[in-house]
Amino acid sequence: MCFGTTSNGRLEQGVKLPAEGKNYVGYSAVARIAGRTYVHSTVKDIVVAAYQNLESSQPGKVYKYAETGFKQGGEFKPHKTHRNGLSVDFMTPMKNQKGESVHLPTHPLNKFGYDIELDSQGHYDGLSVDYEALAAHIVSLHKEAKSRGYELWRVIFDPQLQPGLLETQYGEYLQKHIQLSKKRSWVRHDEHYHVDFSVPCRQ
Repeated sequence: MCFGTTSNGRLEQGVKLPAEGKNYVGYSAVARIAGRTYVHSTVKDIVVAAYQNLESSQPGKVYKYAETGFKQGGEFKPHKTHRNGLSVDFMTPMKNQKGESVHLPTHPLNKFGYDIELDSQGHYDGLSVDYEALAAHIVSLHKEAKSRGYELWRVIFDPQLQPGLLETQYGEYLQKHIQLSKKRSWVRHDEHYHVDFSVPCRQ
């Protein structure tokens, strides 16, 4: 059960996201042990089902989720939100120079990926944003949320990099159904994208 808002709320009986699946992994075993991968149970169901759908719609693509929140929600430094189980960060899917789907590196020395900075073209250390995989994931999350009677409230991703999303086969769907951030937030959101789910909470 969630209470309040993503920026001023809490969670009761939160559940952990799975450590990994056929096409996805968590960003850190250490962070998982530290209790930083809890979400509302409905969000967990949506996230896992979306990954399962991508196994067939995006074969060969790999995904990685990042910070979510604590089991009881509440303040979740350094984030301003992630307080009621409805916020999830996902690491941006990347391609190597061979066009293969790869993960961004996440370890303590780069603050589990959050210190990574992509350039204005979405490149980092020989890798580039896999816009097709990223767009497919957002669409899959939205469709799974809708199938359960819920919505995505918003998706925060660096506006400078968003044109690449809209150039994919999913561009029209994204423009019609997804509220993408219009301006850069206090944290750039290039190496990761933030998704807030719209699930009814008690006040």
